[in-house]
Amino acid sequence: MMVGDEYMVESKGGAIACMMISLLCLGTWPALMALLERRGRLPQHTYLDYSITNFLAAIFIAFLFGGSTPDAPSFITQLTQIQDNWPSVLFAMAGGVGLSFGNLATQYALAFVGLSVTEVTTASITVVLGTTVNYFLDNRLNRADILFSGVSCFLVAVCLGSAVHSSNSADIEAKLGSVSGDCKTVNHEECQRLFGEEEEMERVKEGTAAFLTALENTRAIKVFGKSMVVGLGITFFAGLCFSLFSPLFNLATNDQWHALKEGVPKLIVYTAFFYFSLSCFVIAIALNISFLYKPVLDSPRSSFRDYLSDWNGRGWALTAGLICGFGNGLQFMGGQAAGYAASDAVQALPLVSTFWGIYLFGEYRRSSPRTYALLVGMLVMFTVAVVLLVASAGERETRYN
Repeated sequence: MMVGDEYMVESKGGAIACMMISLLCLGTWPALMALLERRGRLPQHTYLDYSITNFLAAIFIAFLFGGSTPDAPSFITQLTQIQDNWPSVLFAMAGGVGLSFGNLATQYALAFVGLSVTEVTTASITVVLGTTVNYFLDNRLNRADILFSGVSCFLVAVCLGSAVHSSNSADIEAKLGSVSGDCKTVNHEECQRLFGEEEEMERVKEGTAAFLTALENTRAIKVFGKSMVVGLGITFFAGLCFSLFSPLFNLATNDQWHALKEGVPKLIVYTAFFYFSLSCFVIAIALNISFLYKPVLDSPRSSFRDYLSDWNGRGWALTAGLICGFGNGLQFMGGQAAGYAASDAVQALPLVSTFWGIYLFGEYRRSSPRTYALLVGMLVMFTVAVVLLVASAGERETRYN
């Protein structure tokens, strides 16, 4: 709905539309990041590009939609005038810090445990922790019976996802023979000795031992010889960070803890999203510039000059930032209208990520029938979960003072 100069999503149908588009966006950008890493682009370079357009998307959304209404100040007013709303600003910025650390950890987890497992694990932690907190922050706005049925289905899907990963690891181990499927025992050099000289990935069949070896030779982050416990630890850390940012954004826009003084307007969604994205941007830039000179997890060392001159895949990295920025903005717009617990339906994004993993990267190619059966079961449960979370949506009565 357009009121004055500000666009507000107020209907349940509009909120659901926002969440569905957000689901597509948030399930796609990790695939682009993983694609670039597999092609050999340093994750530091990719994330710096991503961070720039991610922040620009937030500015665009705020200026385009954040006008004034009879009940609320505009984005420009809240940004430029002193309104004593710093508690809400700090909540929004804390949420941005959580998202930044989560996204940063995700780009390394993608290399270690794969697109599907990373997204399933982080989504599950976000749903279990974040959705539960949002339900109570929203004063039980959503229908509890439907909402927590969806959460339960999500947990079942997570268990199936773990089984998919276990079965697929066994399939990989069988393909590689003496090379351990979890990459604990064989390093990069030994892999080359076992399978010969480097091969182009385009020349080998997806899912074969030769394909897995060619991928290791091409990618920026070498995973052979490293324990998957490291990757899973990074993935759990990312999920914990993701579970915090939505409740913190909820507090920033709705002031459930009554941190604002009486008469001080609450932050509109667009102002909160700007501060949220600003802190996310600052943390991402600072950490990734430091990672250029002091890389983590044995990534290659780089420099700011090398980053500026690296145009290989830059367009895809910039696109990933835009997609994620608009996805986050649409999630918050839908959550403000229908409840942030229901907006966590976008955490069914592994449905989208798994599709890209299979289509782009050949995940699960030439796997066993057991792996395929578990994969189908996981996707079915994710579908049921997202339907239930969307069905639980209520309609918020929006008040800014």
